[in-house]
Amino acid sequence: MKSNVVLFLAFMMGIMFCSNAIAQTISKEELIFLTSEWKGERFPDGRPKIPDDLITRAKNIYIDDAWTVLKNEGYLNQFEGNWKMVNNDVPVIGRAVTAMFMPTRPDIEKNIKARGTTRDGRKGNTNSWPIETLTKGDVYVADGFGKVKDGTLIGSSLGNAIYGKTGKGVIFYGSVRDMQELKDTKGFNAWVKGQDPSFIKDMTPTSINAPIRIGQCTVFPGDVAFANEYGVVFIPAYLVPDLVLQSELTGYRDEFERYMLQLGKYPSGQIHGDWSDTIKNEFRSWIAKYPKKLTVTQQEIENYLSKEGH
Repeated sequence: MKSNVVLFLAFMMGIMFCSNAIAQTISKEELIFLTSEWKGERFPDGRPKIPDDLITRAKNIYIDDAWTVLKNEGYLNQFEGNWKMVNNDVPVIGRAVTAMFMPTRPDIEKNIKARGTTRDGRKGNTNSWPIETLTKGDVYVADGFGKVKDGTLIGSSLGNAIYGKTGKGVIFYGSVRDMQELKDTKGFNAWVKGQDPSFIKDMTPTSINAPIRIGQCTVFPGDVAFANEYGVVFIPAYLVPDLVLQSELTGYRDEFERYMLQLGKYPSGQIHGDWSDTIKNEFRSWIAKYPKKLTVTQQEIENYLSKEGH
């Protein structure tokens, strides 16, 4: 009897594993390969799992600083601007879950619907299927190939479903409907290329949790999506720890520089250029009295000051 119970539990776990694997259209092994620079924890689907505390710290990133760090690392196609937003004052940052939609053609529409309904047990319209994979802290990122009329990937109902699952928002290279209602969902935001009252039509989700293109950006599942009123930047997971640290150190430096310039104690060229040892010591004294808890360690500050150009 006991062995039967064990076999039953193993069978059920196998079903659960298969269901999770089916949720995306590339294998877990392929996703790990594509994101192999990330050495940390991963979700069961293979996505890099950036720690929550880093996501929280990354909220203070400036897009220009993030762009500079990415550029210096050779990532030249990670920023996209010119968005229409649901709420201009609600930034969103989280781990990307990706989906690609393509113009419908009968054969692919038939096969994808058959696989989704008969093999995977999916119900409802296909534009809801990627939403089923979302977890807390995710940002749903979808390529809707820029379609606005008849390209509305979500309305208010699916928007609230997304927010309920993630506590975040969406980034669509496409459109949404029910913009007025979505605006009433406190904490939710959407970056889209347009809004339209039409319903989605002639679009098929051809990939879930695979690399996609958003405008001029390449986006991987597990990238950190950082979006605010100034645009959207997609950060490879393995670069997030250093990018957050560099952004925080730059933020402290900028604050100190503004303070010194307001005092008029040094010429602007000395403060805004390479620091002398005297100014570095003044920075050490200033940050030792910083009124809030520092997000960086003393050793990280010293490492920063020891580098050329600081």
